[in-house]
Amino acid sequence: MTHFGDGAAAGMRRAAEGAAGAGGERTAKLQGGALRPDPAAGQRGGRRLGSEGQRHLPSKPRVRGRTHSLSHNGDSQAVNMALDLAPDVFVMRVLLEETGEMFTVTDCHGDMTVQELKEELDLVAGIPLNLQLLQYLDQGILMDDTTLRFHDVVPGGIISLHVWRYDGWADLVLAAVEGDTSKLSCLGVSEDSPYRTASLHYLGEKQRKKWVAQRAFVALYVASHRGHMEAVQYLLEQGANCLGRSPMGRTPLHVAAVTGQSDCIGLLLQHGASIYAKDAKGVTPKDIAHQLNHRQDEQQMFLFSQQTKPGAKGLRT
Repeated sequence: MTHFGDGAAAGMRRAAEGAAGAGGERTAKLQGGALRPDPAAGQRGGRRLGSEGQRHLPSKPRVRGRTHSLSHNGDSQAVNMALDLAPDVFVMRVLLEETGEMFTVTDCHGDMTVQELKEELDLVAGIPLNLQLLQYLDQGILMDDTTLRFHDVVPGGIISLHVWRYDGWADLVLAAVEGDTSKLSCLGVSEDSPYRTASLHYLGEKQRKKWVAQRAFVALYVASHRGHMEAVQYLLEQGANCLGRSPMGRTPLHVAAVTGQSDCIGLLLQHGASIYAKDAKGVTPKDIAHQLNHRQDEQQMFLFSQQTKPGAKGLRT
């Protein structure tokens, strides 16, 4: 059950957070999507995502602190007025608690469900939605069928994203974010991994192989999003499936295209990734590169598709 704080105090905290975030971020509009870059952010590992802040997303800064909520006595009518004046479409920031990365989701609105927000984060944060747990201020886990308005989410507010810890998923995601192959090798991404969890003891051989394949895919998805070439190469060599899909139907190539990870895109293509794979919204990796104006990546995909057509000559080096 979702836990709610004291009405007046929680309302003032949310109003204060909205006022603090109202002028903090300006983002460019992306045609055909709701994902935007965080212009103030840098990147943990991999190549930097561009200084202008319009073309690349999501940004991944090193966050060392938490935004503090303010609490004081005040007029509840003023709080209600602040919420009433909130824009119909606004920006939300999402903090991945396990890593300190901050992501930006735009085109949010009061009637947006938590499920819909997770669907966006599947792409912009590179975390499959079935592993996401979201919280806001002093509330408990946000239920999928509730709306942002139900939780009094204000424009510019920060939602906390946690990775599901059961079965070691949080540790796996963290290792993939870091691109640490030594950690990944010990976390059940290959058949010979010594890693064991409580649930693994109840699985038959066929189910165990499926369990390993799922973990390898998630690690590949996250590492591709962050642009960790060594980790992507390692996971592909261990049998990770670059044609696997997240719950939103997205492949590692989708998320590599979002963050403009050209080297990872080339590596995934060499291992059979499809530039025409459609996600649940009908969007392909090639579409993403085009919409975000990642011309180098779009050209790379196009040339690769031409060179690998039946009857075409071998890849040029």
